[in-house]
Amino acid sequence: MAPHKLYAGTKLREMRARFGLTQREFAAKLGVSLPYLNQMENNNRPVSTTVILALAQEFGLDVTELSTGDSARLVSDLREILADPVFADVMPPLADLRLAASNAPALARAFIELHRSYRQTHERLASLDEALGRGDSRVQASPWDEVRDFFHYCDNYIDAVDRAAESFASQATGGRDIRAVALAALASQGIRVEMTEMEQLRRYDAQTRVLQISSRAAPQTQIFQLLLQTALLQQDKLIEATLDFARFQSDEARAIAKIGLANYFAGAALMPYNTFLEVAQEVRHDLELLSARFDASIEQVAHRLSTMQRPGNKGIPFFFVRVDQAGTITKRHSATRLQFARFGGACPLWNVHRAFETPRQFLRQLAETPDGVRYINLARDVSKPGGSFGAPVRRFAIALGCEVRHADKLVYADSLDVTKASAFEPIGISCRICERKTCHQRSVPPLERQLSINTDQRGVLPYEVN
Repeated sequence: MAPHKLYAGTKLREMRARFGLTQREFAAKLGVSLPYLNQMENNNRPVSTTVILALAQEFGLDVTELSTGDSARLVSDLREILADPVFADVMPPLADLRLAASNAPALARAFIELHRSYRQTHERLASLDEALGRGDSRVQASPWDEVRDFFHYCDNYIDAVDRAAESFASQATGGRDIRAVALAALASQGIRVEMTEMEQLRRYDAQTRVLQISSRAAPQTQIFQLLLQTALLQQDKLIEATLDFARFQSDEARAIAKIGLANYFAGAALMPYNTFLEVAQEVRHDLELLSARFDASIEQVAHRLSTMQRPGNKGIPFFFVRVDQAGTITKRHSATRLQFARFGGACPLWNVHRAFETPRQFLRQLAETPDGVRYINLARDVSKPGGSFGAPVRRFAIALGCEVRHADKLVYADSLDVTKASAFEPIGISCRICERKTCHQRSVPPLERQLSINTDQRGVLPYEVN
């Protein structure tokens, strides 16, 4: 089999800019000619082995970073957007989308942003309340979507915040747990913590400097909320600097992102990077053992596993998704080649939807996407009781998965025959961009295929996909 050629022009340009080098200076450090570097930066030539070694020696680069990044996410997002019926007659070939994502990522993101504005405007006009009932009709990204994309394109790993949380967690020594560290940090700032019978999980009064934590909440949730408030107070400068870098379009998006970064700090402090990665590898990513070891919930552990992408010390690239009972994705992240749909729900063939039928059980699934990549998926319900009689139960299910080549590192792969092709169930991303011809769960035709309709016969679908 011919070796895979590595094109990483965007990464090379970003690295050169980060070190403040001209093309001539960068070429000299890599031991190549200026024209050769120019061709690599424009993806006219693949990155050679000599250059990869020079990048590692001269700049300490984790060479796996050259083959990862935004391209897969951008291609997936572009395909989904171009599946919009408004583009029905202008669907470019997949090769063109890959070229755009690798050679002109800024232009690809601008196109994604343009479509998001179009979609929001269309939704506004479709609603009389929105069109006529509000004076403010500015077109801008949904704050929630903007923040989601920020974490999405950061690979769900924020290095400065992660390392600050790890440093904070290092104080938990000599029998002192992370809860005690958080309480001490809050007390050092004159904040009194009270366990209170209330529906809210957390309530902080800046005037009285009293932090109330719900006594109804699970112990893991209480610790998480203590750490979250610690982040908001003790790590405010770091969080604000990160927000400045992100350049959000609205105050609402910035405020949502601030909570998101505080949540990130809390999770990283509860499960500090190096310690968590070491234990995860030792127990072969057993979520229950990790939950007990770090006093965290199953969802917190699964989410944390999807963030273990520190340069030079990466964990398994996982995808993580949380869905509600309607199939709507409420959390999503992927460090794998599998990218989730920006709009709508997850593929109905995924085992995550069956998790609601088997409460408190782990479901395993071997699955294959239309591009031929095979995965091992794990699903479980994570319903959250209201804490009192009659209080509503929040019902969710989570899925965690990775490419099957990592199966030997997962306890959940034991007894599964990952060598048997028929063991892998066909799954997709979104019906409009899924190329499968015979899917019995297809809701709409694929945009890139022609259809045949025969009025004299009917199969599973009322049409055939050519």
